[in-house]
Amino acid sequence: MQYAALGLDVGRKRIGVAGCDRLGISVHGITTIIRKSWDDDMAELRSLIVERNIDTLVMGLPYNMDGSIGHQAKHVQKFAHSAAKQLGMILEFVDERLTSYEAEEMMRSQGISTRHNKAMIDRKAAALILQQWLALKR
Repeated sequence: MQYAALGLDVGRKRIGVAGCDRLGISVHGITTIIRKSWDDDMAELRSLIVERNIDTLVMGLPYNMDGSIGHQAKHVQKFAHSAAKQLGMILEFVDERLTSYEAEEMMRSQGISTRHNKAMIDRKAAALILQQWLALKR
């Protein structure tokens, strides 16, 4: 099976972006988009989609700890549906509870400071989101 997906960790200030190889074996953070405007965000995503021949956006959905959908999850859903429609992409969601925390813990265990590395945390969280999706697909 071939995979052509981007994992996205969507926040108000940044969007962490991760990709995988065509076989879905290795996942890596690609970039962090600093959010400026809708048009700028879509232009950056479109550029990555074309460059990497992507057909699927995998968005992390930040459920509340009790499994309900809160304010931030609704915000992400709105962004995701609008982006997928505008970019002509297949859209999939993955439960992203604790991915940012997990990303920070991974960085700390590698001796990397998390204090001024929010963009790196977002990329690593996006990679965890994409890894989860790939595991579900296998």
